[in-house]
Amino acid sequence: MKRRKFFVLASSCAAGLALASSCKGSKSESEFTENSETSNLSLGKEPSYRKTIKTSFSSGTPKSASDSIVVALIGAGLWGSILIKQASETGENILVKYICDVDDTKGGHAISELEKKQGFKPIRVRDMRKVFDDKEVDAVFIATPEHWHALATIWACQAGKDVYVEKCISHNITEGQKMIEATMKYERVVQCGTFNRSTPEALTARDYIKSGELGDLVAVHVKSMLPGPIPFTKKDETVAPNTIDWDLWLGPAPKAPYSVSRNKSWHYYWDYGSGNAMGNEAIHQLDLARLVLDNPGLPSSVYCTGGRYFFNDDRDVPDYQLAYFDCDNYVMTLQAGDCVSYLGKSGPEIRYGNEFPNWSHNGTHVEIIGTKRMMYVGRMGGGWQVFDKGGEVVAGQTSYYPLKAHLLNFLDCVRTRKQPNSNIVEGHNSSILIHLANLSYRTGSKQLRFSPQSETILNDSKAQEMISCHYRKGFEIPTEV
Repeated sequence: MKRRKFFVLASSCAAGLALASSCKGSKSESEFTENSETSNLSLGKEPSYRKTIKTSFSSGTPKSASDSIVVALIGAGLWGSILIKQASETGENILVKYICDVDDTKGGHAISELEKKQGFKPIRVRDMRKVFDDKEVDAVFIATPEHWHALATIWACQAGKDVYVEKCISHNITEGQKMIEATMKYERVVQCGTFNRSTPEALTARDYIKSGELGDLVAVHVKSMLPGPIPFTKKDETVAPNTIDWDLWLGPAPKAPYSVSRNKSWHYYWDYGSGNAMGNEAIHQLDLARLVLDNPGLPSSVYCTGGRYFFNDDRDVPDYQLAYFDCDNYVMTLQAGDCVSYLGKSGPEIRYGNEFPNWSHNGTHVEIIGTKRMMYVGRMGGGWQVFDKGGEVVAGQTSYYPLKAHLLNFLDCVRTRKQPNSNIVEGHNSSILIHLANLSYRTGSKQLRFSPQSETILNDSKAQEMISCHYRKGFEIPTEV
């Protein structure tokens, strides 16, 4: 068990825009490298994907409203099943042809519900490559475990399919770069599952900040505190049941014996995900914060500490993490965990009603501190409020759970070939924050210097190596997509 520790942020350095070449009011990256303990790390070149980015696509034939969109679900767990059923209920003339999962026990309810709705039964398959080989399929929804997101997206783009990919969109920084390259090369619509970007009220919060009514930014605090603590007992390794293709489930991940823990609780293992409170949940709030701040650039350093404090078990991921990001003229913090019973997500009265959260006990919000006023922003229907001195509410707006709007935006873009609300570039930039925090934690809670220009770690060779992964034969992320 990793013990509690006191921690300080070693320094505060500003970062420029994600595609800029310098940091305003900070040391140069060369100075960081020269003074680091690992002086042989180079700044590196600008990632090649940036030269491929397009704001519009010329290929692809738009579809009319009378044309059916043929889709498939890849990854038919609980959320994947909810996602595909919600998509089928948008009224957007879609047909679900396939339900794909390596586990035969998954997706049965979705198949039966879809059969009732569309008059024919979706085809169940184990191997997603059969879906990609079908020329009739226009788009796929990828809701697999995280370690499959990048390769599945790249394969789909190569096969000419549009993609809705769940968060965290990538398992490491390099994967996100390759996903962008594939999106741009094959000119596919790729919508990321960070669906707060389809909340109109997030844009009004952004406009309020841009108006200057908050004053200058001082700090941004992002919370992802889920109910807990959650007990966990690691299950023994056994022979995989014949209902699952375990080798295909592992896919790009290292070879490992089957266990129910890996299969059902994969969020707790670094080989398959980036943490339930982090890559599965905090990514929503981080992405929302970036949106209302008008998509700022990447940080120049990160420091993350935490540990397994409540159960001395075999989970890889901590039950609490606290990260600091050095941003341009302000600091962003992130708290993520599943260790207290009194914090959690907004309930249905917030998501589907006209109420604001009780911000002090809401575990999934963003707090923006300005020199004049402060703003709270809630995810997935939480809306936003601005408070003045004395706690007076001076501005605000409620909002509504935006999943349907996000799905409608994706399906509209499949038809029109427009760029979606949560495009792959912003999905990658938000995911980088998750990966950087985890890299800092996993390398001993070390403050890592990061180059926004080259997307490299400047002062730790182990962390820099972990920006990419080693993949099993047959499941490699291609060098050339």
